[in-house]
Amino acid sequence: MQTATAALNGIRTHYCANGSGPAVVFVHGLAQDHRSWQRQQEAFTDHRTYAYDVRGHGATALGAADGTLEQLRDDLLAFLAEVSGPAVCVGFSLGGTVVLSAAAQRPDLVTGAVVLGTSSVVGRRAAEINLQRAEQAADRPALLESLREDTRAMTYDSTVDVDELVAYRASTIGDGAGYANALTAMAGIRDNPLTPALAAIECPVTVIGAEHDAICPRKAADILLEGLPRATYLEIPNSGHLMNVDNPEAVTTALRTALAGAD
Repeated sequence: MQTATAALNGIRTHYCANGSGPAVVFVHGLAQDHRSWQRQQEAFTDHRTYAYDVRGHGATALGAADGTLEQLRDDLLAFLAEVSGPAVCVGFSLGGTVVLSAAAQRPDLVTGAVVLGTSSVVGRRAAEINLQRAEQAADRPALLESLREDTRAMTYDSTVDVDELVAYRASTIGDGAGYANALTAMAGIRDNPLTPALAAIECPVTVIGAEHDAICPRKAADILLEGLPRATYLEIPNSGHLMNVDNPEAVTTALRTALAGAD
């Protein structure tokens, strides 16, 4: 594994690269960093994989953040243009929404897309919760309590060490400002859904859902499948929203299948 930083879109972006072959760029979800994809980067050495820390997460700076999906999309596009080159993009949750937005904007840079636990629109209650979490982000005790509550709701495997997982997630967001920024961006797709832009996505898209995902249920995947011109669906069994925690082997297998189709 190689770690590096690049000056992109006004910030220093930290990333990890591995392997050789066709390029794949991984984009993580809320309160995660590039380490959430470590298992896949170690497995897919026949690809040149990149996993970067989203603005305000991990070791990537927050910069002049504006709380929009468009800015997070432009961060990914800058990474594709200046670091990886055109690539298949893989995104989880927040990262999946960023990937779809980038694919609609720049088909020359996003050659294929794989999205896990991803929505193109959020409901009123979900948007309210995201904004509430964003407001609490500077209050460390409140932040940790909300992370614990959310992490429990996102996992299905009863053997998962929730304390350890919460500690990891908290470590990725520092003072919480980047977390609040990303939460605000996701809340914004309540009033400005990405759904209408799906029809503009030219590349093949694999939509991956989880059998017991209470955060992003099958209805969200169905909206994507209905709106995307070229989409297939795979499902991860015995898993909640954090499918790469609950059932990482199945996620790796599904991603291998998706990448074979994209390549």
